[in-house]
Formats: sequence, structure tokens, C-alpha cells
Amino acid sequence: MSLHGIHTIDTAFQRDHFDAAYLIVEAGRGAFIDCGTNHSVPRLLDALQSAGLEPDEVDFLIVTHVHLDHAGGAGLLMQQLPNATLVAHPRAAPHLIDPAKLIAGATAVYGEEEMQRSYGTLVPVSEARVRVVEDGETVTLSGRPLQSIDTPGHARHHHCIWDARSRSWFTGDTFGLSYRELDGPHGAFILPTTTPVQFEPAALKASIARMVAYAPDAMYLTHYGRIGDVPRLAQALYEQVDAMVAIANACDGRADRHRCLVAGLSALYLERAHALRVPLADEEVERVLAMDIELNAQGLGVWLDRGRP
Repeated sequence: MSLHGIHTIDTAFQRDHFDAAYLIVEAGRGAFIDCGTNHSVPRLLDALQSAGLEPDEVDFLIVTHVHLDHAGGAGLLMQQLPNATLVAHPRAAPHLIDPAKLIAGATAVYGEEEMQRSYGTLVPVSEARVRVVEDGETVTLSGRPLQSIDTPGHARHHHCIWDARSRSWFTGDTFGLSYRELDGPHGAFILPTTTPVQFEPAALKASIARMVAYAPDAMYLTHYGRIGDVPRLAQALYEQVDAMVAIANACDGRADRHRCLVAGLSALYLERAHALRVPLADEEVERVLAMDIELNAQGLGVWLDRGRP
């Protein structure tokens, strides 16, 4: 089932309903937005078949940024899409053409065994098949404009995609994380992501504000799915970015800085979950958010070590 020709694909990265890619279908042509990892490629091809399209009817693979849960499978997927162009931010494109730095960085963090388990071997994309899009530039899918805007704050190689047909953004990680099991009687729960290594709080808030200015009907998040109620959720993100900066500043200089950051973030998210009446016990909320709490703590640590932008 799709809305405005937009199909949500669960990539099955880490767990169900954690990591999404999207397929837009317009007049018999397709465009993927984000693609998950190498292990996600069969699911994307199955979704294509379910939507009634053949691989040679896909015109674009648009990646929001090059973090591996969004773009790790790009090269392998492009091998299956003979007529597709890979569309990327100017800072992202070189890493898709030559993923050596991505491989080295991820392997340093995760180790070779975990790198293979979670992501597989990254496949480069021929430069001739990559299109760099600048801020405000549009690609057209069977007459349907898909506009990219530069959205730093989570990463400097991040852009978000405006689909005027559905009045929606494909937000990657710029509009935060919102998991459906945390939906409650007061709506969706959301939090920003400061995943290492390019968190910039002022830039992130400005990127969110720029998207909200389009008065979108919905946001399509990689983590996870379609959400509405955009003004409320944007305000929640602004407040939490400020709160996370305050937590980071309070923990800076402590010998147990990382533990302090984890504790502060956990308390922040539980407080907001209580206010929204999230229908899970505290330990379940912390279980769902455990990976993000750890990554956000690491991201805030990198931001502090960088001297705060």
C-alpha cells in the first residue's frame, strides 16, 4: 500500500521498523531514496517487483548522506539498476565513487567482523553514473520534481529531498528519529541524532527550520517511516538540541564524561516519553533507544572535543 506513489521499505537493518528506504513510483518509473546496506538490496528489489516495476525502470537512487545505514548498499544496488543515476550531495559523491575512507572509518569503529556482518563489502559506483546536486537543484521523475536542499547539522554531506507532489520531505537523519513503537496518545515521540562526527547544533536547527518553512504535510524519516504533526515535532527537536548541548556542557571536563552523557540523555528522553505518555515501561524505552543513546553520547563527545562549532 502506498500514498502518493511512495512505498516504505523496511531494510531489516538491526531490527524490524528501524531503518527505512523509500521507493517513489511515478508514471511507470521509479526512484529509490536511501537504500540501507548491501544486505538490504534483495528487499529493495522485491519492493520494486511488488510495485510493478522492473529494475530497468528505475531512474534514480538518491542518497541523503553516506552513513552506511543509508547508503552502504548503493554500489551493489546500482549494479542491479542498469538505467539509474545515483544522486548525491557534493560532499557525499566522492565517497560513493571511492568508498575506501568509508570502509576504513567504519572498520576502525566496528572491527572487520562486525563490518561484514552489518554492512558487507562496499561496492564503488562509476563516476559516470553519479550526479552531484547542489543546494536547490531538482531532478525530475516522469515530470515529478524532487528538489534537494543542503541540510547540515547531522552531517555536512547531508541533503533532504522535497517532493512537491506529496508535500513531503525525505529527511534522512536531519529531522531526527521517531520509532513507531514509541507512538502514544499524544502522537509521535522524536529525538535528534548527533551520531559522530559532524554534529553542529545551530546548523541542525537551521536545517529543520528551512524544511518546516515549506509547510510540509509529512516527513519521511529513515528511522522510521512517515510522520505528520510537523510543527510540534520540529519544536520538540529544537528543545532537545538545546537540552543536549546543555547536557554536553555540564558533562565536559569530567573523568566519567561518557557515562555522564549517557545518563543525561537517558534522563532527557525518559522525561519526554513520560510527558507524551509513551506506552512502554522505562526499561523498554531505554531498550528501544539504547543504540541511539550511545551514538548520541559519542556524537556529543566528538562535538566537545572539536571545541564546539
